[in-house]
Amino acid sequence: MVGWRTGAVLSINASQSSFTNWAAGGQNSISLNGLTSLFANYKTKRSGWDNTLDLGYGKQHQGKEIGWLKTDDKIDFSSKYGQMASKEWFCAGLLNFKSQFDDGFKYPNDSVPISRFLAPAYIIAAVGMDYKPSKYFSAFVAPATAKTTIVKDQTLADAGAFGVEKAVLDGNGAVVTPGKNIRNEFGGYVKIAFQKDELVKNINLTTKLDLFSNYLENPKNVDVSWEVLIAMKVNKYITATISTHLLYDDDVDIAIDKDKDGTPEKMAPRTQFKQVIGVGLSYKFASK
Repeated sequence: MVGWRTGAVLSINASQSSFTNWAAGGQNSISLNGLTSLFANYKTKRSGWDNTLDLGYGKQHQGKEIGWLKTDDKIDFSSKYGQMASKEWFCAGLLNFKSQFDDGFKYPNDSVPISRFLAPAYIIAAVGMDYKPSKYFSAFVAPATAKTTIVKDQTLADAGAFGVEKAVLDGNGAVVTPGKNIRNEFGGYVKIAFQKDELVKNINLTTKLDLFSNYLENPKNVDVSWEVLIAMKVNKYITATISTHLLYDDDVDIAIDKDKDGTPEKMAPRTQFKQVIGVGLSYKFASK
């Protein structure tokens, strides 16, 4: 079909628990989480332009002493244009931007942010071939890819967070040369996307896998980002969702505390994993 096709999925999940004179104990809690997925795709007989925007944000409040804690935070925009080379192959270019809305903390310490809006942010610009055998599957392979990591917050940049070059300090710990706010990489990139409604009855599946290898530095250590969203429809407006995100970035060091004494023995890259499960209101629409 030639022309624009647009659509969106909006989901709000909530949970609450309350205890009064409960002998077994427990803490009152409430959590809210929102997910939004938008798309706008334009197609002609020999070209296609696909645009997606995925947003997620969630918070939880537990007990009287503990305030609101962030449980989810995502901004992910992708735009891909392709010119048909054959029936299923397109010469294509892709632009992707990822960041977050709000400050992130390593709880229970909620006074020192370890991430912020644009700290980090990731921008990928890639040129390659896009394989699209069906409307619900694509595999984009780009041998020429520029990846930019942005750490706008200077405190985090000085610490070398998210792989940027950290600050140079003098003997007293004062900053001589500030940390870099931008890190540029050049390498190869693969993006695989699958989105199908009614994979089985009342179950929709969306998954995205991103792979990036830096040609100039440790090319064997591939950065991985794999997201899965499963939506199970209860009725027209109520849906249960399962969202997972597996992440490995060879430039991001994670504190390793093997003996759990609160003092990390070392910093090293590690596989990161996040999941969000909820039941709530959901609304979906799409143009024909």
